[in-house]
Amino acid sequence: MPQPARDSDKNVLLKSIGKIVADDYRAARIFQKYQIDFCCGGHLLLQDACRNQGIEPNAIVEEIAALQSEPADQSKNYTAWKWPFLVDYIVNVHHSYINEHGPNLSLHTQKTAEVHGERHPELREIATIFNRMMDELKEHLRKEEESFFPAIKRLSATQKEAVSPGELDVIRDDLTKLRTEHEAVGDMLHAIRRLSLDFQIPADACNTYTVAYRGLAEFENDLHQHVHLENNILFPKVQQLLA
Repeated sequence: MPQPARDSDKNVLLKSIGKIVADDYRAARIFQKYQIDFCCGGHLLLQDACRNQGIEPNAIVEEIAALQSEPADQSKNYTAWKWPFLVDYIVNVHHSYINEHGPNLSLHTQKTAEVHGERHPELREIATIFNRMMDELKEHLRKEEESFFPAIKRLSATQKEAVSPGELDVIRDDLTKLRTEHEAVGDMLHAIRRLSLDFQIPADACNTYTVAYRGLAEFENDLHQHVHLENNILFPKVQQLLA
């Protein structure tokens, strides 16, 4: 006979995915295990995310609870970081990762599509999607580094009243646009994962094919962390100050 849900379990089920990971980043690996999107889909309540994936929520709730018995890495307590430090971390770690690895990965996906596209036509679509994603990310990173991040650093360093109403409106507008762009990138990541059958490397894969799929999996993981830091930690802090 199933056990009645405890109050603590109900509380977790009614928390958003993003809030759970923001409170304890170790939960990210649990959601990755069950292929639950904690970055672009971070607004969903845990109970709704489980329902969408057809997953029994009790197992996830128990795994989240078990994290409390593990030592926490305080260096990853991103929620406690000051805005300027968090922004610099995003740029120096995640933006740098995209700029460093993205172009080579574009070449690998294109080369793989050219060599293996006849037998694996999905590779051509993957290459097209990834190149489009890189084009959009390039503009997205430029917007953040040149406009949005400097603006919110100024906002965090002074009183809200000292920032012009026009600049506050620009920040609000950018927040909406950046979230929308994150969702678009998330959709492309989902499409690549679906087309690649979860980055499953076939028996006839050459070295470049293998490198491309492993690189795509790593790129997805880094982008999930990147978008999580913005959608679920940085952006809510900005919105709270703008309210």
